[in-house]
Amino acid sequence: MRTPQEADGQDVPVRPTEEDALAAAASELIGGPAGRHAGAGGHRWWTALRVMVLVVIGMFALGMVQKVPCYDGAWFTGGDPQYIHACYSDIPHLYHDRGFADDVVPYFDSIPGSLSGSGFHYLEYPVLTGLFMEVASWLTPHGGSMQHRSQVFWVVNSGMLMICAVALVVLVSRTSRRRPWDGLFIALSPALALSATINWDLFAVALAAAGLMLWSRSRPLAAGVLIGLATAAKLYPVLLLLALFLLCLRAGRMRAYGAALGGAIGAWLVVNLPVILLARSGWDQFYDYSRTRGVDYGSLWLIVMQRTGNPLSGVSAYAAALLILLCAGIAALTFYAPRRPRLGQVAFLVVAALIVSNKVYSPQYVLWLLPLAVLARPRWRDLLIWQGAEVLYFLAIWMQLAYVTGGTKHHGLSADGYQLAVAIHLLGVLYLSAVVVRDILLPQYDVLRQDGSDDPAGGVLDGAEDSFVLTFVPAEPGPGPQDAADGGSVLPPAGAPGVPGAPRYDD
Repeated sequence: MRTPQEADGQDVPVRPTEEDALAAAASELIGGPAGRHAGAGGHRWWTALRVMVLVVIGMFALGMVQKVPCYDGAWFTGGDPQYIHACYSDIPHLYHDRGFADDVVPYFDSIPGSLSGSGFHYLEYPVLTGLFMEVASWLTPHGGSMQHRSQVFWVVNSGMLMICAVALVVLVSRTSRRRPWDGLFIALSPALALSATINWDLFAVALAAAGLMLWSRSRPLAAGVLIGLATAAKLYPVLLLLALFLLCLRAGRMRAYGAALGGAIGAWLVVNLPVILLARSGWDQFYDYSRTRGVDYGSLWLIVMQRTGNPLSGVSAYAAALLILLCAGIAALTFYAPRRPRLGQVAFLVVAALIVSNKVYSPQYVLWLLPLAVLARPRWRDLLIWQGAEVLYFLAIWMQLAYVTGGTKHHGLSADGYQLAVAIHLLGVLYLSAVVVRDILLPQYDVLRQDGSDDPAGGVLDGAEDSFVLTFVPAEPGPGPQDAADGGSVLPPAGAPGVPGAPRYDD
C-alpha cells in the first residue's frame, strides 16, 4: 500500500491496483496495473472520472437490454412472462395505473377506480419522486397505443435515471478526494445494472450522495439541504441525519450538525408544505401506506410468518422495535469505539439496520446501500460477496412471483427456496456490516486509515478531537483483607469509577 506522497503540493491519488489484491489480479486482463510513471509528462484525456462515466453508461445500457423481453411485450401480456425473464419494472405499469397517461395530477387528483386496481386513491410515493414521475410523463408523447406510450414512458424515465447513475458515480468519486477510482465500484455494480430501472429509488440515492459529498467539503448547510431533498424523494435518507448526529456529538461539532439539520428540515418543508396545505389527503397516502403495510416480500418477517404460521399483525411495531434496538447498538459502537468511526461506516450501518428490520425488501433497495458500502468498505472482495447475495435475491424474487402467478404450471421458485434466498440476502448485508464493525473496533483493518488518514469524507469531522466518549474503566485493586478487617469496604459503592464496566465521560 502506497502512503500519500506530495506532488506539486497535492496528494497522489490512490490507484485500486496498488492497495487491493483482487483489483490487481483482475487488471491482468487488460495488461496489468498501471506503472508508477503512467500519465506523467502531460494531461491525459482518459481521466478516472471520464473512464467511470463511460463505464456506468455502458453498464446502465446493459441493464436496459436485460429488460428487452419485457419491453417487447411481457409487461403488457400479464401473468408470469415478465417474472420468468426477470425483467419486471414498476415504471410502465404505473404510467397507466396511477393516471399519468390520463394527465391525473399527483396528490391533487384522485386516481379513478377504473385505472387502479390497487386500492390507492392517490399516488403512494413521496412528493419529490412524484414530481420526477410527473416530469417524465410531460416528456412522454400522448399519441399512439397505451402500450407504445408506456414503453416511451419507461425509456424517458430510464434516460433520467441514467443521469442519476452518472451523477452518483461522480459524487462518490469526489467524496474522498484521494480515491477518485472508488466510483468504479458503483459503475461496475451488477446490482445497479439490474435494478436501476425497476423503480425511482436511484433519484433519492443520487440526492443523498450529493449531500454526503457536500458534507465532505465542510458545507453542512448545503449538505443538509440535499439530504432533506433526498428524504422528500424517499424516506430512508433521514437516517443519514442520525449518523451525523452521533458523530458530531462525539466530535463536539454540534453547530455544524445544527446547520445540516436546519437545512434538511427547511428543504423538506419547501417541497412538502405546499402539498400538505393544498392536497393533504393525497400527501397522506404514502405515509398511511408505509404505516399500515403488512409483511411483504424480501423481509426477515416474511420468513418468520411463513415458517411459524403467525400472521404477525403487529409487524410495524416489531420492525420499529428492531430498528430502534439496532440503532441503539450503533450509537453505543460510535461512542465506545477506540477511535471515532468514519461517516461512511456509521451511515452504512444505520441504513443496513433499516434494510434488515424493514417489513419489505424490494430488489431496488440495494441501491440505498450501494454508495454507503463503497464509502464504508472500498474492497472488491467484500463488496462482490455482498453484491453476489443481492444478485441471487434479484433472481429469486422474480422466480417466486413466477411460481405464485403461474397457476397450475408451478414453474419458478417455491416458498422454501425463496426463503433461502431471502436468508442469503440478509446474510450478505450482515456480512458486510460485520466487516465494517470489525474495521471500527480494530481501525488498523480500515482501508481508508492505513495511510494515517482520519475521515477523508468527514468534512468538519476529519481530524476533530473527541469531546464525548464513553469508555469502560477497569476496576482498581480493592483493599486487602487486613484493610477490610480494619473497617475498609471490599466493594466500592455502586456506580463508582472503579466498578468494572461503569461508564465514564471523557471530555
